[in-house]
Amino acid sequence: MLAESVKLAEQLPEEGIEIIGNYWTLGKCDLVTIAEAKDEQTFMNALLRYGAMFSTETLVALNRDDAIKLVQ
Repeated sequence: MLAESVKLAEQLPEEGIEIIGNYWTLGKCDLVTIAEAKDEQTFMNALLRYGAMFSTETLVALNRDDAIKLVQ
């Protein structure tokens, strides 16, 4: 599993996905990865390809200003 994770981490930037950070956690999740892609479709394509390797939960995050614009 570790070798697959390393390979995936090397492959994602080639697909337009930037890993911002990896955080090992205690509790519900063992690892949280924060990543950015140019759009949701790019990220979804990668999740569909590699999602069987991991249990995933995807969250879309907005900064404060964008969130305020969204609800106004």
